[in-house]
Amino acid sequence: MTTTPILEFEHVDTYYGNIQVLYDVNLTVDQGELVCLLGGNASGKSTTLKTILGVCKVKSGSVKLRGKRIDGWPTKQIIAEGVAIVPENRRIFPRMTVHENLEMGAYLRSDQAQIKQDMERIFELFPRLRERLNQYGLTLSGGEQQMLAMARALLSNPDILLMDEPSMGLSPALVDQQFELIQKVNDQGTTIFMVEQNANMALSIADRGYVLQTGSIVLADSASNLLCNEMMQEAYLGGEECKI
Repeated sequence: MTTTPILEFEHVDTYYGNIQVLYDVNLTVDQGELVCLLGGNASGKSTTLKTILGVCKVKSGSVKLRGKRIDGWPTKQIIAEGVAIVPENRRIFPRMTVHENLEMGAYLRSDQAQIKQDMERIFELFPRLRERLNQYGLTLSGGEQQMLAMARALLSNPDILLMDEPSMGLSPALVDQQFELIQKVNDQGTTIFMVEQNANMALSIADRGYVLQTGSIVLADSASNLLCNEMMQEAYLGGEECKI
């Protein structure tokens, strides 16, 4: 029996004005999966996220959420339909407290009892945020701000969580911590589609991966197979010997 993917791109072409950025992109993310999209600078990774969110318009092909076409929808409607994003460089509200930032994540929800339960789950995942509840966002460390950005997105109770370069700007120690948290969130049932340049770390926790080059998918496979792929090792993994 086949199930409908949470997210699906079918032959998607995306343009900025007259300049084509995505070429015939096909990808899927199934319920409960953690899927990563890898590639270098200017490969089209961020454009893929913007296409999901309706910021960049699809010229041909389709983007579907749970089988329903969302390309052409306004961003607000797509968010309300169950898509959340942890943006690049966190982008929390710096002059709002941690608690106020978290409340913004649940802004479109009205199920107060469930929000309260979800808030407790967030504090179990990110106990540091409970300790910082009344501090302004700007006073948090980079790692704490990343926790807050993820927690805020999770409080929207999304069907799929988009993550844009979660390791960017973090020290190596914090990168390890960040990916442990991402894996824990996924293990608890959240479907995640993650754009990331750190291929080793992303593939170490992902179920599957796609590789973009100049707007086209050039590789698509399980994470373990991609880690051992010769092209991946040469281009993105520093030529390290496969350890799978």
